Amino acid sequence: MTNEPPRAASGRRPRLTRRGRLVLITAAVVAVAVAVLVPVLLTTGEPPAEEKKTVSLLVPEGRRATEVYASVDKVLGVPSGTAAKAATGAGLQLPGAARRNPEGYLFPATYPVEAGATPAGLLGYMVDTAQERFGAERITEGARRNGMTVYQTVTIASIVQAEADTAADMGRVARVVHNRLARDMPLQMDSTLNYALNRSTLDTTHSDTKTESPYNTYELRGLPPTPIGNPGEMAMKAAISPTRGDWLYFVTVAPGDTRFTADYAEHRSNVAEFNANRSSATP
Repeated sequence: MTNEPPRAASGRRPRLTRRGRLVLITAAVVAVAVAVLVPVLLTTGEPPAEEKKTVSLLVPEGRRATEVYASVDKVLGVPSGTAAKAATGAGLQLPGAARRNPEGYLFPATYPVEAGATPAGLLGYMVDTAQERFGAERITEGARRNGMTVYQTVTIASIVQAEADTAADMGRVARVVHNRLARDMPLQMDSTLNYALNRSTLDTTHSDTKTESPYNTYELRGLPPTPIGNPGEMAMKAAISPTRGDWLYFVTVAPGDTRFTADYAEHRSNVAEFNANRSSATP
């Protein structure tokens, strides 16, 4: 196997992986009860009954921290950048490995937000929810079984969330990540490059893969230094219990058709089909 995939005729570099679309699976979103959330968020006394107004903040699975901050600012009606600033000084209860970066721990859910809520209080509740979920015995035991820390498992889950189009594919993508790590192979995930370049795209160029960043998993082995988004329950389940298989490569050749293989020649054939489909779809 070579770490240099074949190039597409258009000049794009065919990818080992693709960044999955952010699928907002409403049924999978966790609703947090107002009765629990309100006391945490209110910083002043209980507002008069006539002033109470509850709105909802949806944090979709896979949303990046920067996107969550923007949503918090918008729902609270505060200046842009307020939540991002609060995140650095809010004393969030994060694991030491996170180094005060809440990426990966802003738990995807629908949060009811009442008058008087603050960015620090709302972000803190998201982090506390993530710590509770990720601290569950099945998560800690699953991470230990795979020779990983919980933080590393959250990082894997964030990649799975970004790369997989369907719940069924999540387990297979997780297996590719684990198999590559076990072989000390670079992950070569487009989703990590997209994170480094602050974008979301299906196309990765040869120039992109030379980006100087700790998130460039084409150049560097191992996991990126932090999660690349905030994963949901299904992605975490896939990260701790990946589907059994020997796969090392995957590519989505068409919507709903992601091919997984351990054979590089077969992968090249799949990439060629992907390129042909992309070319025919280009005006």
